[in-house]
Amino acid sequence: MTAGLSSRREPADAPVAADPTRARDAVGPETSAIDAGAFSPADLAADHAMASLAGTVRFLLEMTPVNADEVRAAFLAHPETDPVFEYRELDVDPDVLDAQVVALPLDAVADTTLAALLRNRQREMTLRVEMLRARNTPDFLQLSIAQYGALLPALVDLAEDLLDRLPSGRLEDASVDAEGFLAAAQAEIDHYRSIDPDLGIHAEIRDDVSGVLVDGSTLLISRNAAVARRRVDALLQHEIGTHLVTQVNGLAQPIRMMGSGLAHYDETQEGLAVLAEIACGGLTASRLRQLAARVVAVHSLVGGASFVETHRLLTGHGLPPGSAYGVAMRVHRAGGFTKDAIYLRGLLALLQHVAGGGVLDLFFLGKFSLEDLPLVEDLAGRGLLAPARILPRYLYEPGAAGRLHDASRAEDLVTLVNA
Repeated sequence: MTAGLSSRREPADAPVAADPTRARDAVGPETSAIDAGAFSPADLAADHAMASLAGTVRFLLEMTPVNADEVRAAFLAHPETDPVFEYRELDVDPDVLDAQVVALPLDAVADTTLAALLRNRQREMTLRVEMLRARNTPDFLQLSIAQYGALLPALVDLAEDLLDRLPSGRLEDASVDAEGFLAAAQAEIDHYRSIDPDLGIHAEIRDDVSGVLVDGSTLLISRNAAVARRRVDALLQHEIGTHLVTQVNGLAQPIRMMGSGLAHYDETQEGLAVLAEIACGGLTASRLRQLAARVVAVHSLVGGASFVETHRLLTGHGLPPGSAYGVAMRVHRAGGFTKDAIYLRGLLALLQHVAGGGVLDLFFLGKFSLEDLPLVEDLAGRGLLAPARILPRYLYEPGAAGRLHDASRAEDLVTLVNA
């Protein structure tokens, strides 16, 4: 596997040593000005209506058990019985949401590129409504596969190979608790606010989440979170430097759905976020094993494995029981959530993209899929996208360009560990 990374320039010219306050001008000349009259009022009304509707659905939270941390200890003490997960009440009525999705005024959109992007997202929103309806039922798994795609044998083989070759066991002992990680996250957010004081991003500790995740403009941290000290910065660059930065920049676009997320943006977002971990030198052997384990766990789930069987499979691959529980919980939640296979797949897709001469600059402007890149390039080429309000901090750090340069030419994912 070989790849090349750039930002409309060669890797050495990325703004690694540049003044971070110039982030607004760092994306490229094609986004330096916006033709305000290019989109009709009907175009923007349809986009804004879709973005407003998308903002009412906290999809990832709806899929996450509220008692995942609570039942963890009991399962690890007796790992012979599948845990029983509980979920929050849905914030929206799926029937009402379905009607709202159908009623979106997309027929009035005149710009053909925007119309294609919004139609694709409308179809995805319809599928996600069905997933909400089917949450924690036998019907959910097939809907999840339709949303996130089927697993190809080559990806499963690669994941199993990584688990065989990477060191196993407990590799990282020292950890930071929820309060410590919150302090680090707030410092990271303060960095971005020093560039743009009006940024509406936040971090908070919650009792009803597991691990660390982004919901809208907020970084949510489980009260029971424990982040390996060596992984703190990498996780910040993943969650804040990628997910929150692209949301900020996306919401600043004339097309608000760039902030909410266009169709199937998840895979490219997670791939970009793992690239951020590589850039800051935080991709550890344990983390790469985790990404591989998620693929193997999804494969077992699709093959009919129970929670107990998936957990046993993961510990057989060398994952500590607690880590195996976390992976199995993420995969078996809601009835079978296959999203976790996209992290490794998204990374590989982006590396292949840049191997063919592709660049990553536009991906910092919002949330969209690699598949939709030609449509976003069309908008950028017509001067319809705004410059980035902020760019990821890791782009300005010494060593980041070298790490990305090395990763872009890697023949083996194992060499990306602490690249």
